[in-house]
Amino acid sequence: MTVPAAPAAWRIGPVCRTDFVRYQGASGDMNPIHHDEPFAQEAGFPTPFSVGMWQAGLLGSYAASWLGPENVRRFRIRFREQVWPEDVLTCDGKILREYAENGQRIAEVELTCRRQTGSVAVTALATFVIPAETEAADGE
Repeated sequence: MTVPAAPAAWRIGPVCRTDFVRYQGASGDMNPIHHDEPFAQEAGFPTPFSVGMWQAGLLGSYAASWLGPENVRRFRIRFREQVWPEDVLTCDGKILREYAENGQRIAEVELTCRRQTGSVAVTALATFVIPAETEAADGE
């Protein structure tokens, strides 16, 4: 059983406040800490920073483009560090484990969103069902 290889890493950015606000509008999370400079500074931050779920969504999109959104069975995220305006993000993934369960092929993958500093902003562990037609395509 072989899961398709991970696609090339995605590079996003430099990101900007407009990216943050667009995500806020789409998600309905309009916390001013993500777009209002005086508010963010009063809270002790140098500038507004991204909504962490935006980076989680980037990882989800990366994984879904790799293994298919219809095949996601589990997606767990961990927020590690803020993303700031002008950051450049890199999203990638790797296969942790492949196994069979209840007659299905399963792949567990680890996903990471890093800042240009090399520090990790968000990690995710995802479980996918690998459809039988992928196996047939692998054998071609």
